[in-house]
Amino acid sequence: MNAMNSILSKAKTEKNGLAGIALDSYGSTDDSVAFVHKDSLSENHPPSPGDLHAAEQGIYFRDGHRRIDFVLVFEEEDPGSKKSKKKKKKAVESGEVKEKSPEEKNDQYRKKFLNNLRKAGCEMEEEISSTGKKTITYIKVFASWDVLCYYAEELNFRAPLQAHPNPSENWSAKLLESLHIPNMMDQEVPNKPLDYYTCVFKKSKLDKFLGSENRDTFFSNTQRHRIVYEILATTPYGKRKRAEIGIDRLIDEGAFQAAYPLHDGSWKKPSHSLPAEQLNRRQVLYDYWARWGCWYKYQPLDHIREYFGEKIGIYFAWLGLYTANLIPAAGVGLLVFLYGVVTMGTNVPAREVCNSGGDFVMCPLCDENIGCAYWNLSDTCTQAKISYLFDNEGTVFFSVFMSLWAVTFLEYWKRKNASLAHHWDVMDFEEEEERPRPQFAAMAPSMEKNPVTGIKEPHFPDEDRFKRMMAGAVIIIFMMVMVLIFVLGVIMYRVLISIPLFQSVMFRAQASNIANMSGACVNLILIMASGIVYQKIAEKLTEWEMHRTQTEHEDSYTFKVFIFQFVNFYSSIFYIAFFKGRFVGYPGHYNRFFGLRNEACGQGGCLVELAQQLAVIMIGKQVINNAQEIIVPKIKNYLQRREVAKGMEKSTEPARWEEDYQLIENEGLFEEYLEMVIQFGFITIFVAAFPLAPLFALLNNWVEIRLDAHKFVCEVRRSVSERAQDIGVWFNILDALVQLAVISNAFIIAVTSEFLPRLLYKYEKNWNLDGYVNFTLAYSPPGSMSQECRYKEFRDRDGSFSLFYWRLLAIRLGFVILFEHVVFFISRLIDIMVPDIPESLEIKIKRERYLAKQALQDQEHIMVGGLAGVGEEDEGGDDDYAVTTQGRKAATTRMDAGNVYLSVPTADV
Repeated sequence: MNAMNSILSKAKTEKNGLAGIALDSYGSTDDSVAFVHKDSLSENHPPSPGDLHAAEQGIYFRDGHRRIDFVLVFEEEDPGSKKSKKKKKKAVESGEVKEKSPEEKNDQYRKKFLNNLRKAGCEMEEEISSTGKKTITYIKVFASWDVLCYYAEELNFRAPLQAHPNPSENWSAKLLESLHIPNMMDQEVPNKPLDYYTCVFKKSKLDKFLGSENRDTFFSNTQRHRIVYEILATTPYGKRKRAEIGIDRLIDEGAFQAAYPLHDGSWKKPSHSLPAEQLNRRQVLYDYWARWGCWYKYQPLDHIREYFGEKIGIYFAWLGLYTANLIPAAGVGLLVFLYGVVTMGTNVPAREVCNSGGDFVMCPLCDENIGCAYWNLSDTCTQAKISYLFDNEGTVFFSVFMSLWAVTFLEYWKRKNASLAHHWDVMDFEEEEERPRPQFAAMAPSMEKNPVTGIKEPHFPDEDRFKRMMAGAVIIIFMMVMVLIFVLGVIMYRVLISIPLFQSVMFRAQASNIANMSGACVNLILIMASGIVYQKIAEKLTEWEMHRTQTEHEDSYTFKVFIFQFVNFYSSIFYIAFFKGRFVGYPGHYNRFFGLRNEACGQGGCLVELAQQLAVIMIGKQVINNAQEIIVPKIKNYLQRREVAKGMEKSTEPARWEEDYQLIENEGLFEEYLEMVIQFGFITIFVAAFPLAPLFALLNNWVEIRLDAHKFVCEVRRSVSERAQDIGVWFNILDALVQLAVISNAFIIAVTSEFLPRLLYKYEKNWNLDGYVNFTLAYSPPGSMSQECRYKEFRDRDGSFSLFYWRLLAIRLGFVILFEHVVFFISRLIDIMVPDIPESLEIKIKRERYLAKQALQDQEHIMVGGLAGVGEEDEGGDDDYAVTTQGRKAATTRMDAGNVYLSVPTADV
């Protein structure tokens, strides 16, 4: 073991880390079974009954001691199969026999890659499954103790010093308890993870850490997965200059079909009765979270974080808080809509429209010379009633309410996020602990000293990255221009499709509705299709830009995709809300585009069209996404299971690695965040036109949480756990949407809604709105049409704008300024009144700083007085690292350039 430690110590000075060490004696040269170091086995504890049960399920190597940390899978066609013979025959006929076939290249890549893994200290065991037509090879990977310790220091892992209870608190539970109301949302989840006082791991201080006597369980499964993935992602299989590095590239090349950590057994509970405490973690998550019956229960966030990592845990914490906050928004929106329903009969303008008969002959909605006829305003009686549901006094109140709701939600998420980050020990992760991502480390052209840590790291010049980002920006702009062209195409589609509908006596009354609804459906199809194409382009661009950390990489990718999707989803809605019907002209002087008359608002007004467009795109997108999340994984699972199970004996129960290979690949959280943030934009930016949007969002999110939970637990392979401090750039995007929502709703009420024209008419003409409809209709200029007709505008007989129009324009501009100033002022007030970090958490952080100072004083006293016993002296030069005890609470200090750092996470979330 001493020899191994000397090799590892020497490896720390190497440029490329552990991957470049010759450890041939540490692992076997046999492809199937690797040699286990005797020192590692001698200190292993015998497996418990639960571990033996896990070994039977395929979580351990054949020896029952070494736990499988990762599984690599590759498939090979059987040499005697028809497909293989056809390929050989085709190669002979085309004269390609002299060159290496793709299969031979992949075999060469695999051998070199696996050999380099052995040199890196990984132990492997091989399992082969033949299906008749092809052979599936499973390579089980295990990281030894010394490898784990080395990479734990390299990756800045934190290790436990002392355990203490983990009492989670919930404000709603406290409120219900104080009111003596039974809390049906509460549940006792077994095997709740303990909370720990932690510090950065150092092997030289191993005896100070909790559980260090048991090497099998000291590192959690998620930590082992991260370490092995780091090795897999940075191990070369060819030439570094060609970026032939890492398991992800090998999967893209087809040398491997999959690489994944194993789930902790089956998610299904055993047929025999078993106490809840004896369920594996996957079964606990299914039984207390992923089941549809748990839709009203609190989410077990600590269990989610323990099994999937902080990144997924933070996502579900954010989604849970967002969904809970939608309940009051949905309730108020529903009340506003019901107010419109109840007061519909008192709406004087709608009653005047319905009772007008043939009094108001309206000008044709398209050119008279192509057959478009005159029509009576009374034909739009239904549309006039419906428009009142979305355009009444309650809409203004709801717009203000939702603007303040969005600000309050973000403020309380900042508090929740700060508590979780402290509780999960990731508060300073991005600034101090995050290392270069494996793909960046493998492809970076040089090594330079990090100005913060003073350690040499892979480096990519900022100037080169900036040039690449500028080139990517050009492509992004081009794609957004393409989206605007699509929107223009949809506009022309609506104009062209409405012409024959207006000419038809049968469809004339519903011509606008048919054109608008069909146009919205066409727009939705274009949105979904172009989004898929662009995300592939954005992914390649982000990889090309060479961002240093995973957080920077994801933020850049997120920003690219969201900017495009923002234009993609919202451009047609912005057009209807603010531009449609504004540049039509008037009879005899209509404005034209490509020879076609500019599009006017429908018979019910632009606000009804806006509500229709929002309903189709928002609800249609939710239905499509949920259908995809329900149906697509089941189809993929069925096809994958059928393909893997071919040729296997039906009586043979598949091993754990085979079961997990039959699951589909985990695609991460990006699509989940994008779906929710786009939805957040719908319910905030355009809520003035569609007060029911929060209700539909709430119903969707109740389903979404269960779908996502079931997907992660039951349907996809287990992902490598990732640490995260927050939701990343998504928060900045949400904040920008909130600011935009205030301005957007102000303009919708001022420009698109009838609220201000009715209010000014009440003040100047008639408080009961009698004669309002006739007042809003202008007469066509003499001689401009074949007969006199009316059209909706505030114009005089000669077509010029009336004085009322100019007074209304001034009021509209004043309303926008007043609305956004009032809302922004109240929002700022909420921001000041609600601190980002809870007061209790601030006290705990101050307490930690005090403990750090005390620990530093103790350490200085020991160093000056030459006392021993607080920390064991380390030959490796770790004198700047000490563990001290203050009372019964353990704290840690790290002295670096005169600064002291302490980490004592709280259990109070």
